[in-house]
Amino acid sequence: MKVVIADDQALVRAGLRMILESQADIEVVAEAGDGEEALAACTQHHPDVVLMDVKMPRLNGLEALRRLARAGDSTKVLILTTFDLDEYVYEALRDGASGFLLKDVRPAQLIEAVRGVMDGDAILAPSVTRRLIEKFMRPSRVPAASTSRLDRLTPRECEVLKLIARGLRNSEIAETLFLSESTVKTHVVRVLSKLELRDRAQAVVLAYEAGLVSAGDNG
Repeated sequence: MKVVIADDQALVRAGLRMILESQADIEVVAEAGDGEEALAACTQHHPDVVLMDVKMPRLNGLEALRRLARAGDSTKVLILTTFDLDEYVYEALRDGASGFLLKDVRPAQLIEAVRGVMDGDAILAPSVTRRLIEKFMRPSRVPAASTSRLDRLTPRECEVLKLIARGLRNSEIAETLFLSESTVKTHVVRVLSKLELRDRAQAVVLAYEAGLVSAGDNG
């Protein structure tokens, strides 16, 4: 996996690089000190994953993320943040980020997160992400066209989407619905395709904003 690290603090970048490059299957192909450099690195190296800080000079991480999304870039973006409940992070999820990481993440969690987002198995820190969505969601802000797309889903696909929104992994969804994991993966792919979503993180946001699930919903 090719990774770009974008953060305006050199020590943070060095620490992340050291952790990631301890793994034989992960290569840090570039570092960036701001959003402009991050976009240039993506253009040059076509990384699989970008670790993107929110607050950077010249161009911040959110605008860099939006530009990648508008360009149709398939690179997965993980937002780096100091706070676990930051409205900027919520905006990032809405704009196409695949998840987020706290800067004090443990090395093993960082490695698992990068691999996990590549596998598409779960958004990062699902319980924290869910709290963040519940705190900052604005139901009226979701376009009517987005909510109407839910009608394209079968009843089973709606069940799968609800469980994705609760932060369950494919294996946990399979156990809950008494399905094979391969069947769940097929359902997830169809849900994302029908809803025209980039990944599971956007599916979670849409599920909450469209009212398919609600804050505090455990079922």
